[in-house]
Amino acid sequence: MRFKSRIKSVTIFEKVCASLASLNPIAWCRLTEDDVQFTVIPDKGTQCWSRLQLETIFDKYICQSASEKNTINLEIPLQALSRALKSASNATDVWIKLTKRDNVPMLSLTIHSSTYVGNNSVVTAEPITDEFGEFDVDIDLNDPAFGGAGYGQHRERQTVITQDIPVKVLHPSDVGGLHEPKLREPDIHIYMPGLAQVKSISDRFTKLATATTVSTSAKNAPRLEMSANMYGALKIAVKTDALSISSLWTNLLNPDLDATQFEGGEQAVRDHPSTRMKELGGPDGQNEAGWAKVRIDAKDWSRVLSVGRVSNRVIGCIIDDMALIMYCWIGNQDDDEESCLTYYISSFSA
Repeated sequence: MRFKSRIKSVTIFEKVCASLASLNPIAWCRLTEDDVQFTVIPDKGTQCWSRLQLETIFDKYICQSASEKNTINLEIPLQALSRALKSASNATDVWIKLTKRDNVPMLSLTIHSSTYVGNNSVVTAEPITDEFGEFDVDIDLNDPAFGGAGYGQHRERQTVITQDIPVKVLHPSDVGGLHEPKLREPDIHIYMPGLAQVKSISDRFTKLATATTVSTSAKNAPRLEMSANMYGALKIAVKTDALSISSLWTNLLNPDLDATQFEGGEQAVRDHPSTRMKELGGPDGQNEAGWAKVRIDAKDWSRVLSVGRVSNRVIGCIIDDMALIMYCWIGNQDDDEESCLTYYISSFSA
């Protein structure tokens, strides 16, 4: 079993790990010869299944094992990995490999960095004796009079730091039963507005709802209602006995469905729930029947939105009264294969 790679984009990798760590401290990491996958399945709350294309994060990638597709399964502490990557943000070169220390599996980060230091150019010569007695003389070797190259000279110093993150190697049978949730086709799919703005508004709504709610039990914790239609409109609202407030975005984009991605081709697109919802919305989309909605836990939603630090292109898919699926793309839109973080957020009953 062997894994080693140069980390090409430390910043993106650190932000991905920090975003996943906000959901759960532990992740299942699946290394293969084709990609790297991180999966977070907390006891309750949002699941995240991410697939990172090698070109997005890694370079000179080596993954070898006796399993199919040279698969290696690891259990990784996300916060420790995120901290180690953050310490390498200014490094000139960073490598990661799977190794052992005292028979304990480790992900080892080797961090190379450069610093520039001034020359220690002032020395003390042999004591000189004259008519006034013995005294010391300091000579600046940078002084051209002594053959120096001049003042302000610096030299480069290389520093190598190794950080070890304890991990657990998982047998294929330990993860064989883990699969992404099976859900029906969504009723609505829409490009989300900037997640930083969505988070700011959502957090403000949550504070207002909490302030106006008498009970603070988990059962009565604030729920945000998210709804959207196939005419580029998205709404986030919160309602309590004392409060009703909402925020509406318009002129967003609803991505077109690609018939080649469906077994039934063009007919499958015509029969898709989103096509039906667009028809129900009427000529201007204002018909309430054309909207799909979910009710989500406000605090859990705030943690999900931390992915905004790494992804600027996010598609939200709503299955009415069932779930919200978020596809968060990393990389260039023109790439044939892109890295993607997929969030599954369950809806609460009213």
